[in-house]
Amino acid sequence: MSFDLLSEPIRKYIRNKRWEQLRPIQNAAIAKILTTENNYILASKTASGKTEAAFLPILSKVDFNETGVQVLYISPLIALINDQFYRVEDLCRDMEVNVTKWHGEANKTSKNNVLKDPSGVILITPESIEAMFVNKPYDVERLFSNLKFVIIDEIHTFVGSDRGIQLKSLLSRLQDVNKNRYRIIGLSATIGDYIEAKRFTGREHETIVLRDTAKKDINAVFKYFTAEKAGLTPLALLEDLYFTTCNGKALIFPNNRGRAEEISVRLRKISDRNAGHPNYFSHHSSVHKEVREYVEYFAKNSRSNFCISCTSTLELGIDIGNVDEVVQIDATNSIASLIQRIGRSGRRDGATSNLFLYSTEKWSLLQSMACWLLYNEEYIEPPEICERPYDLLLHQALSIVKGSSGILTGKLVSQLRGNFAFQHITEQEIVAIINHLVSGDILEKLQDELIIGVEGEKIVNSKDFYTVFFTEANFKVICSANPIGEIPWSSQIKEGENILLAAKIWRIVYIDSKAKKIEVVTANDGKPPRFFGGGGVVDNKIRQKMLEVLCSNEAYDFLDESCLDKLNEMRSDFKAYKISDISCQRPLLVTAKNIEYYTFAGTKINRALQLLFSIRNIDTSFSEYTSSFKLSISAFAAKELLELPGRETEVDHHIREILKDGSLPNSKWGHLLPLSFQVDVMRQKYYDINGAIEFLQKVKLITNE
Repeated sequence: MSFDLLSEPIRKYIRNKRWEQLRPIQNAAIAKILTTENNYILASKTASGKTEAAFLPILSKVDFNETGVQVLYISPLIALINDQFYRVEDLCRDMEVNVTKWHGEANKTSKNNVLKDPSGVILITPESIEAMFVNKPYDVERLFSNLKFVIIDEIHTFVGSDRGIQLKSLLSRLQDVNKNRYRIIGLSATIGDYIEAKRFTGREHETIVLRDTAKKDINAVFKYFTAEKAGLTPLALLEDLYFTTCNGKALIFPNNRGRAEEISVRLRKISDRNAGHPNYFSHHSSVHKEVREYVEYFAKNSRSNFCISCTSTLELGIDIGNVDEVVQIDATNSIASLIQRIGRSGRRDGATSNLFLYSTEKWSLLQSMACWLLYNEEYIEPPEICERPYDLLLHQALSIVKGSSGILTGKLVSQLRGNFAFQHITEQEIVAIINHLVSGDILEKLQDELIIGVEGEKIVNSKDFYTVFFTEANFKVICSANPIGEIPWSSQIKEGENILLAAKIWRIVYIDSKAKKIEVVTANDGKPPRFFGGGGVVDNKIRQKMLEVLCSNEAYDFLDESCLDKLNEMRSDFKAYKISDISCQRPLLVTAKNIEYYTFAGTKINRALQLLFSIRNIDTSFSEYTSSFKLSISAFAAKELLELPGRETEVDHHIREILKDGSLPNSKWGHLLPLSFQVDVMRQKYYDINGAIEFLQKVKLITNE
């Protein structure tokens, strides 16, 4: 029995908590972690006890009397660290094991104490590990040279992302300073590719996935309300939403921060008119952390009903207690995101999750349906893997040089070549990147030693250096010296203008452009602030499922009448195409004025198609929402789209032209690379050129004529 394998202090902890039994993922993890030396990925639904599944056997196995930090818990969110800290501290209290939060907002005294006497467990973000390597390289070795376990929470958020590549590199660098081999335990409810999750540890063949395949019951309801005005949520939807959620605890997920603010404020007004509860909040990255923490505390500890309009900040595993309903406003970009959001409700054993999916546009309805159907087919998007992340290698090279206060060229090349995050990048490519940095005075070469150059000092001495994702240049919003949040500059920001933020209405009374501060007072009416940032990447299979739904005659029982009416309307529009094979046939709408080509392809293929059309001088207007191109050619010429559109050299030439303005989408540090490497990064991260060419080779256009 797994319980008997645990140490007596941990068994005592379980008895004191009066747990009736261990969860399935806990039983499996305890047995495997304690009796083998493998890495493990623990995959089970939200609220299934994964954190304890990792910590119970680790705390039983590790000798915390040994010197140095023994366990490193890595999280994608500071808020998740703050939340998990209390759970881990509670586990460790009777064992007298020190638990320390380590991030930019954490207590400095606690961090200094663990620096003086390294021990116990540290909870940290990748960016804080990066900062330690850059600023405290000797402390890194003192802290982590005897590390036994690394726990990576929400590992799916790292796999296939730039942050994930950065973390893989940091894990490799941690192994370099470690006396022995540490073990990795990954936790997730949402893994789309278990092989890639295993590869993430750097030791795929020594990593085993433990899966709890139990599914929770989900009561899903789809509703449709036509938007009366672009950018505003329909009043009828809000009123329906109010009565759906007013007698419970609800999370509402719009797809952007501005809409989260609009919904929270307008719902509160409806609640006031109906003498309902006042507990309407917004929760997203632009709301000040103290305000977010209050919302989290209220949700977890109050017995009152509440409604939080939020973004992905509450998508991950922050514990806010039991939620009765989860609401999605318009389609998510991914099934993985939908799964995470579903998991926020029905957290009690045996409870049903209540999911309400509202749509305000027909294509959004179709995408929501596709995501839901694929979820029920147990499909999750595989991560987008960049095998040659030259931009992240460049960043890590600067980090190593800065942290080393100078390093021999050969040693730097060797260290990067041996880093498992960059195993597909050749030594010649590494040398070429280093030489380019030297030529730009980002690195300086003194005989055979590399140091940070004059231009490089500006980069590595910035707080922005520790992150590999873009951050907004925001203005702080303050009311009577109390921080409310942050908003980006836009034409909307002017004195006398009213805005919505933190679920309240504010009037701007003073703007300090130099200090980047906005002073506000409360007001009665206003507009949501404008936030920037592109939409997410939509998987190819979601778009193909959308076409399948259009071509089907099935009447889905989860749709209400308004949804079914809208779906039938779309099906009627597409009946003219006589599509019999969705794997290769695509609609081409021919009218007197336009040719519209519906690809039903994923985002990266559509981007590549637009590039390929541009190479052939075909002017296009593309809509990501409908996955369609409007073409400035005749119907006859459109048939020629099946021909391959140009040589590889033409593709690279056009990407070079795009890069001339100095920006590199989806890559924070890529602009520092040689141009040929920038082109390769664009090919890997932004476009799917091969996928687009394959698409054009097999596609057959079906016209409405």
